[in-house]
Amino acid sequence: MTLEEQLFTHGYARMRDALTKAECRALRGLYDEDGLFRSRVVMARHNFGSGEYKYFAYPLPEIVASLREALYRDLVQAANRWNELLRLEQRYPPTLKEYLRECALHGQTRPTPLLLHYRAGDYNCLHQDTYGELAFPFQATYFLSERSEYEGGEFVLVEQRPRAQSRPIVFAPERGECIVIPNRYRPIRGKTRVYRSVFRHGVSEIRSGERYALGVILHDAV
Repeated sequence: MTLEEQLFTHGYARMRDALTKAECRALRGLYDEDGLFRSRVVMARHNFGSGEYKYFAYPLPEIVASLREALYRDLVQAANRWNELLRLEQRYPPTLKEYLRECALHGQTRPTPLLLHYRAGDYNCLHQDTYGELAFPFQATYFLSERSEYEGGEFVLVEQRPRAQSRPIVFAPERGECIVIPNRYRPIRGKTRVYRSVFRHGVSEIRSGERYALGVILHDAV
């Protein structure tokens, strides 16, 4: 299946070997370069879970900027179809540069790509990554650690479906894999109309070792 077909069929998409071993190593190596980041979040201080993450500052490192631009380019047509089905007015321009200009007009000027670092006992509560009035309907996580480096730490999605019990989806991703998920909503075709389900995502507890990931969010923050 194509990326778009996976999203419309399953509500998420998996891209295996999206990054090489060398690219994963390079991205992990950025974590200790504090000058690259605009902020550091210790999750326990905000009741988000346990662990920490850092938001990159502009200008983004070249590899992060390239991944973000390519992801937007690959997803923008699906995003417009997605919003049409959800009966949302927002439509997206062809390039990320144009979309970020729209974000800036709404006061959203802070970059949102981030590196996440978890150790034993850490986890991430179920959440959505919305940072202002504008929110691109998809986002991605790139997994930077070998499965042999940690236990636990599964990537968790929960889909709250209309008039039905929630659907849990759990992944144990390999190093270099990318998972694309809905930022908030998914369209589901019913017998007479399209319904909206709500997605949240998180990370189960790390039982041992440590785990790194890159989050790529396509709208900027207020």
